Amino acid sequence: MTGQKECTCPECGNAFDPTHEFQKSSCCGRNLVRKNFHYACSRCHKTVPSRFLFDERVFDKTYFREMMKESRRKAKEKREEIKRLLAESRSGVLPLTDEPNLDTIPGLTQDLDKFVEDNSIVIENSFFYTECSFHMEDYRNHILNRLSWDNIPFSDIEPLTEDCRQDKIWRFTTLIFMENDREVNLTQAGENVFVQRIYNEAYN
Repeated sequence: MTGQKECTCPECGNAFDPTHEFQKSSCCGRNLVRKNFHYACSRCHKTVPSRFLFDERVFDKTYFREMMKESRRKAKEKREEIKRLLAESRSGVLPLTDEPNLDTIPGLTQDLDKFVEDNSIVIENSFFYTECSFHMEDYRNHILNRLSWDNIPFSDIEPLTEDCRQDKIWRFTTLIFMENDREVNLTQAGENVFVQRIYNEAYN
């Protein structure tokens, strides 16, 4: 054997494929034909392993060269198509330094004028709360009167209003501001928070 699928006669130097020349198919007893990856019976086309090659697949250099060339061509076309789609999906340049011009959008000025002048537009549920019963100074005085120089649980500070949930939020909010002003020290312990008063000459 002088090649992957060829042998050479030592007398005349003729190179040939021994599988194709000497091997017959066990199914039909016919000569074998060479495919891209294997040999096959020339009659029924059943795959027949070669007795002369370690690897039953025939390495067809021409075939693989063309396949790799085609694969690279398709990959290049795919990359170019993706670049084209991304370029088309980009939005236009936004001129942030230019003065906005409503006339650049056809019909926008007329639609805005109609929207402003249309008295039939009714905004439902337009009730807004303008007052709040939360007065932080009241909560601050309430908390300071309850505190001592020892730690006490946050839950021991009595509420000021009947809405326990809302009152708890306002008490804790007040404590956060008081800690920021260095009036109290808050310590997390499990699911509870302990509050301790801090001596501050500015408030004494």
